[in-house]
Amino acid sequence: MRLDKFLSQQLGISRALVARELRAKRVTVDGEIVKGGALKLTPEMTVTFDGNVLEQMNGPRYFMLNKPQGYVCSTDDPDHPTVLYFLDEPVAYKLHAAGRLDIDTTGLVLMTDDGQWSHRITSPRHHCEKTYLVTLEQPLAADTAQRFTEGVQLHNEKDLTRPAQLEQLEECLVRLTISEGRYHQVKRMFAAVGNRVVELHRERIGAITLDEGLAPGEYRPLTEEEIASVGAPHLQQN
Repeated sequence: MRLDKFLSQQLGISRALVARELRAKRVTVDGEIVKGGALKLTPEMTVTFDGNVLEQMNGPRYFMLNKPQGYVCSTDDPDHPTVLYFLDEPVAYKLHAAGRLDIDTTGLVLMTDDGQWSHRITSPRHHCEKTYLVTLEQPLAADTAQRFTEGVQLHNEKDLTRPAQLEQLEECLVRLTISEGRYHQVKRMFAAVGNRVVELHRERIGAITLDEGLAPGEYRPLTEEEIASVGAPHLQQN
């Protein structure tokens, strides 16, 4: 990548402003002041701006985040804070959520800048499993698990939901695993059987389980095994 493009992305400024900063001798590459933007960067080069190192990103990035309530999973929202607030990463605005959560839902969110990888999670034809811890308003009815196994009719939907696994943990606490991602699906499934979701927490996406060591708002990079479990092509080929 050209130096001026890299600086534009890292600093969030236009190429014209980058040129001005270069002329002002605020940029070094491998310890040498560089005043032109045409230099082609290699991964080994160290770039600084006012003495601060700017990290080069080599390849796609993958993170898990423990999302707290009150944040949206879109990357730009005029009314609510977004999960990008928690990601202390270069050009974090290029990351997106692979499978969003509602503003009041907590738990596992996967953040990446790899569109093909996230498509394998969100595409309906891949039937990626997701597991939720669900707190209900009323005690679980005796026939709910069977009804979820058979599929329920959601309001304004033509097809029944795909078979879902329901495990009762307490009178009003259950663990639900679904393999599709319809709009507000978990809340609507319980509404269809006459109950209401009070709290919703996502524990798992596919083979990736939320790290118990992550407090709400904390995140970490995914391991190679976790990335490969979704079928990232560049890892499967190794």
